[in-house]
Amino acid sequence: MKITEHIDALETAGLALADAAAEAGPDAAVPTCPDWRIRDLLRHTTMVHRWATAFVAEGHTTYHPDGGEPALDGDELLGHYREGHALLVAALRAAPETLECWTFLPAPSPLAFWARRQAHETTVHRADAESALATGPGPVDATLAADGIDELLRGFHARDRSRVHTPEPRTLRVRATDTGDMWTVRLSATEPPRTERSTETAETAAPADTELSGAAHRLYLALWNRLPADAVTLTGDAALARLWRDSSAITWAG
Repeated sequence: MKITEHIDALETAGLALADAAAEAGPDAAVPTCPDWRIRDLLRHTTMVHRWATAFVAEGHTTYHPDGGEPALDGDELLGHYREGHALLVAALRAAPETLECWTFLPAPSPLAFWARRQAHETTVHRADAESALATGPGPVDATLAADGIDELLRGFHARDRSRVHTPEPRTLRVRATDTGDMWTVRLSATEPPRTERSTETAETAAPADTELSGAAHRLYLALWNRLPADAVTLTGDAALARLWRDSSAITWAG
């Protein structure tokens, strides 16, 4: 995806998040994040948005801590969230392609990194806000979803801090039936997962111990633990799918 497409996705997801939060109300439980109410979701997400904006707008070239969650609630908190989201979108759109600043995942450029990361940060939390509504999380654009699966598997879980390990070598395959994308994730006891992306078919790909397949948007939300495991099709060893679900969560470390 292009940088402009990621920024557009960030803008769309952030506005939808705010609308869902306003409809649900600050006291509403967030089923996808059982310890959170809507106020907790808004406090976290606006903190992340403002943290990211500082790198883009101020050009910090080394790690810079976040400013903490705001002690706000109700309409004031929602307004603060909307303001922070708009500031992030504007900063990304105004930033030069030659932007130099700190990042934490491989990317073609710092601007590409922050646009992509915040598009998915906000899309996942949009799903959280919508989970507080009777309708539940809405779909994610297939291209964006496939891009987010790639960031999760080949970005976050390529790092040494990934907790997904197996006593012996195992292979997990993730296959998006609508986009044709396939990821082969090789797991071991000591190394972080190693993932290859391809457009092979299930028939031509090497055997895998477990395959998760389905529409890209359902895989995306399931891999981020925002949909139940049975939202996608499982073939092979169910224990490996459970291990992924139990140990793959990405936690905030800003």
